[in-house]
Amino acid sequence: MPPSGQPWLHELVTTVSAPTAVLGERSGQIRPAGAQGALHADARVLSAAVLEVGGAEPTPLSSGLLAADTALFVSACRDLGDDGPDPTVRVERERTVSPGRVRERIRLISAAAGPVSADITLRVAADLASIGEIKAGQLRPPAPVEVAAPGAGLSWGAGPLQVRLSAPGAVLSADRDGALLRWPARLEGRGQLEFGWELAVTDPAAVVVPVAGQAGPSWAGVRAAGDDPRLPALLDQAMSDAAALLIATSRAPGDGFLAGGAPWYLTLFGRDSIWAARLMLPFGWPLAAGTLRALAGLQGRRLDRATGEAPGKIPHELRTAGRGAAGGLPALYYGTIDATPLWICLLHDAWRWGMPADQVRALLPSLAAALAYLRDYGDADGDGFLEYIDESGTGLANQGWKDSGDAIRFADGRIAAPPVALCEVQGYAYEAASRGADLLEAFREPGAATWRTWAGQLAAAFRAAFWVADDAGPYPALALDEKKRPADSLTSNIGHLLGTGLLSAAEEDQVAARLVGRQMNSGFGLRTMSAGNGGYSPLSYHCGSVWSHDTAIVIRGLAASGHAAEAAALGDGLLDAAAAFGGRLPELFAGDSRSAVPWPSPYPASCRPQAWAAASVGALVQARLGLEVDVPGGRVRIDPPAPGPAGPGTRLHVDGLVAGDETFSAGVDGAGGGYLRGLRFLARAR
Repeated sequence: MPPSGQPWLHELVTTVSAPTAVLGERSGQIRPAGAQGALHADARVLSAAVLEVGGAEPTPLSSGLLAADTALFVSACRDLGDDGPDPTVRVERERTVSPGRVRERIRLISAAAGPVSADITLRVAADLASIGEIKAGQLRPPAPVEVAAPGAGLSWGAGPLQVRLSAPGAVLSADRDGALLRWPARLEGRGQLEFGWELAVTDPAAVVVPVAGQAGPSWAGVRAAGDDPRLPALLDQAMSDAAALLIATSRAPGDGFLAGGAPWYLTLFGRDSIWAARLMLPFGWPLAAGTLRALAGLQGRRLDRATGEAPGKIPHELRTAGRGAAGGLPALYYGTIDATPLWICLLHDAWRWGMPADQVRALLPSLAAALAYLRDYGDADGDGFLEYIDESGTGLANQGWKDSGDAIRFADGRIAAPPVALCEVQGYAYEAASRGADLLEAFREPGAATWRTWAGQLAAAFRAAFWVADDAGPYPALALDEKKRPADSLTSNIGHLLGTGLLSAAEEDQVAARLVGRQMNSGFGLRTMSAGNGGYSPLSYHCGSVWSHDTAIVIRGLAASGHAAEAAALGDGLLDAAAAFGGRLPELFAGDSRSAVPWPSPYPASCRPQAWAAASVGALVQARLGLEVDVPGGRVRIDPPAPGPAGPGTRLHVDGLVAGDETFSAGVDGAGGGYLRGLRFLARAR
């Protein structure tokens, strides 16, 4: 880890059950450094938990996740037990996280012939740092710890945030550095003892809470099996991660959505939560419905330069006051140009996958406001394109999904000056206007023709302004800058245009060919920027790395636009990356060429788990099955592409798919044909 700046995460073990997450070393130790600790609703409620046995730290042997919310750490005590080369005393720490709670069971296990006596001690502390301070690499001194009445444990906190730690049987003491828990232990020969502690958080100020009144996520029964073990393994981990990231706002506790990711984004993020819900639609529409309602409840009503709010605008980020991201963004921040059109697209797609008509109808006023935002506020200068500029002076300089300050570049590496009109946002806007019109017609609301005309004008303007060319031919530019000049770097953003309707079939062919070329396809996924561009770096956040969700969105678009072979090529690389990362896709990873580095290298500050990385499996499943669902139209179609990702005839069976109120199975047989089971819809499999 670097001495300062954003902490690195790639060597830490993360357990999460939103809004609580614990990050620690592979040894199981939690030290007061970097991002380690227990975090709850953007506050670090535990910054140290260091275990010693007999006055020494155990030697770590192995560790891993039993589930997204549970980890197991196995260590040996080299100085205890029988003499000889073999360790005879071991320690197992099983850590389980639930919302507002952390529980750890410590098992001391002996294979020694005689008794072993040793003190088990745990040094704990809490600095109560905010997520902004943690991400900036800042450390606070430990908070004062109080030893409560005998048997009542330890307590600390600040204001409404209060923490209690109980440790049955432990002798407790506090000092300026935190507190010490001590269990005197005598372990008989070949015996076993168990100790434990539990942390409980009370946080009435938190803006995010566990989802209320829900028996379990709609994807609880999702399973896959097949000849290729990579997709079933990824699916299992992704469904566990998604369940662990399921959360709600305190103002609407029944409307669940996926928090952005642990540890930096365990809250509502407009763009992230929308894309996660969209990619997860094959596994049920309730997540999309909760996401839509949670965001609609915060939809903009007025103009506010400080927060970026505008009427009809969907917010970017929600934080507990005083605990937000480094840089001082408002607790409720609207600095995003793409969340609003994506919200419209999600509403349409959720309706197609079976969101009940009465729930869709209840959101039609929000749909009307979001459509109006596209025209009245998203296009600030009236040139026909959606663009952004930070008018507050303290917000995000870039407000698309690539929101780092250096993300929007020309091919020679120069950074584009705002206001910026991003290429993919025009695709989202076209799709939003077209699909919004579909919804208006279906629900007999006025305005559909107006929005179809608006979309057609946008497409014509895009074709005239965005297309550029190099020696390999034409392609869409990344963006237009302040002077309406095309920022001509070749990026993954153009893949988001596929399937939106903005491009002609011939233009989609040109884009698809560019995306799978060696400059863009790393072999493990799609680079965010071409390796031939001046700003490229494989470890740049947005200028050369590979983002799991970005690759998945492009796979989704390739499949929708009839480019099955290109989708399969990118999908195969992403599955290999997932296997290399132990079945859990990270938020992003390095964009090195597979021929140069034959494994994917971590991006050190990447979130794992992360919502849209986990949800990426939905695009892989849908593309592999060739699955299309239209519940209002009474149609479900499966048309597997040939050849499959691992060659012709690769069998796959998926249980737990959802269309409307029906759960069904689908698959690909040994001959490459598709089938549907357990579905009453009039469907055609071919």
